[in-house]
Amino acid sequence: MRCVIARFPFDLTKNGVLESMKGIKPEPCTGETVTIGRRQYPVKQVGQVVTRQDRRDFTAAEVLRAMTKLGFTCHTAPEPAPEPTLGRVEQASAMLGTTSPF
Repeated sequence: MRCVIARFPFDLTKNGVLESMKGIKPEPCTGETVTIGRRQYPVKQVGQVVTRQDRRDFTAAEVLRAMTKLGFTCHTAPEPAPEPTLGRVEQASAMLGTTSPF
């Protein structure tokens, strides 16, 4: 499949991506990920390995689009958990810089 990443055309295949990522250890995932084989890789790491470009040269969206078209499972970054709301006593204690007596 022909795709454009960072304004450069690439002819990518699913087998080619699998072969490129073979033996590559996944970095810790904090954002969008791609499942290749049984491992989840950060999108930017996959883009760097497959295109041999610097990670600053392309966006995660470009790689996600290409990997999705090739049939890989892509995951978006999980939304942060909402912060717990404080009651009136806890809010007042937090504003005063003390702990709640309860």
